[in-house]
Amino acid sequence: MLAALLAAPVFVGACAIPDGGLFRAARFRDLHIYQGYAERFLHGALPYRDVFVEYPPGAFAVFMPPTVFGTQHYNAAFKALMALCGIATIVVVALVLVELGATRRRLVVSVAVLALAPAALGPISLNTYDAWPAFLTVLALLLFLRGRDLLGAGVLGLAVSAKVYPLVLVPLAGVLLWRRGGPKRAALGLAVFLAVALVVVAPFAAYDLHGVVSSFRSQASRGLQVESLGAAILLAGDKLGLYHAHMVETFHVAGRNLRGSLPDAVAVATLVLEAAAVAAIWVLYARARDGRDRLPVAFAAAVAGFLAFTKIFSPQYLEWLVPLVVAAGGTVAIALTAVSLLLAQAWFFHYHALFRIGWPVWPLLVRDLLVVALYGVLAAALAGAQPRRWKIRIPSRSNTRRHSGLRRSQESWTAAGNGASRSA
Repeated sequence: MLAALLAAPVFVGACAIPDGGLFRAARFRDLHIYQGYAERFLHGALPYRDVFVEYPPGAFAVFMPPTVFGTQHYNAAFKALMALCGIATIVVVALVLVELGATRRRLVVSVAVLALAPAALGPISLNTYDAWPAFLTVLALLLFLRGRDLLGAGVLGLAVSAKVYPLVLVPLAGVLLWRRGGPKRAALGLAVFLAVALVVVAPFAAYDLHGVVSSFRSQASRGLQVESLGAAILLAGDKLGLYHAHMVETFHVAGRNLRGSLPDAVAVATLVLEAAAVAAIWVLYARARDGRDRLPVAFAAAVAGFLAFTKIFSPQYLEWLVPLVVAAGGTVAIALTAVSLLLAQAWFFHYHALFRIGWPVWPLLVRDLLVVALYGVLAAALAGAQPRRWKIRIPSRSNTRRHSGLRRSQESWTAAGNGASRSA
């Protein structure tokens, strides 16, 4: 806890470094959209019915509070709220590491990475609301580790109501609850998860179910977004003269997609890969020996798989991944995430060059490939926790007596080598 508290001022300083950061007036990304929604809501317009909203209902939990400070101060108030979410995330991740028995060195390095992350991510670190679902997700992880399963399921339901991506974590939580209390415990956890999510969504759906469904459908039906892995590969093909990319601006939901039969086919293929990548993590976790201690690795791997092959990959989505990777541990995984953060802002002020299929295509492709590599590293770490079947030889009584000490030493070494007492 002391390390997290000491990291807080470092985090605030890192938030103030980028353009559009804390204490700065400039705003980027979607902040002006949030304010527009909130102000129209206050003036009687109903989201999803009177105004098309591209975000889930749980997002209004952070869209509305900054309106208390007035129109002129909404920008600063929202950024301060996101900074508080970031500080809370650092504290929760520190508690997760304590629950896992992390060394003091790992704890200090981990909170330092989180504290410096806003400087690496750049202007979007406080100008989107992704820090809110990221905090809820890691909070649910902590609650599951502490055995507060039903509370953890409720927080996970709240996270899904704010952003859909934590859905990929629900089966992992279900496996953990099944192991702890059987099918009844897992069913009760699922019921709590659904109840909390429905409590948030139901008031909006009550007056316009079609509008809420249309909001979710608009996201699901989007084409191959320009920053996704599939699009980056096609854009690289365009640069090499192997393919002619046609980029179009999307309606309702801000963004640029690639249009054509090949991008459509790639979008379908990436969705299949995304589902397979996430499902593979579910299976690996279900077979892992230590479900509790491996849960952080499984959470990080599932979100990494979701992002690696998604058809929509805006730079701020990395905020979902950073605290989970830090909690999971592993030098290689953290390094890959850090480089991905730095690359994510390489084209932020040069989107027009990216839309012209200029030089930003290459850092974009590298960023996406690094996230694929990150998924591979985390999946391999989780696979290292699988039970192995050994052919057992029964030695003679004399050999057993003679080599008993050596055998105990070898068994201890094998357990350590297979990850039984190591963090991933």
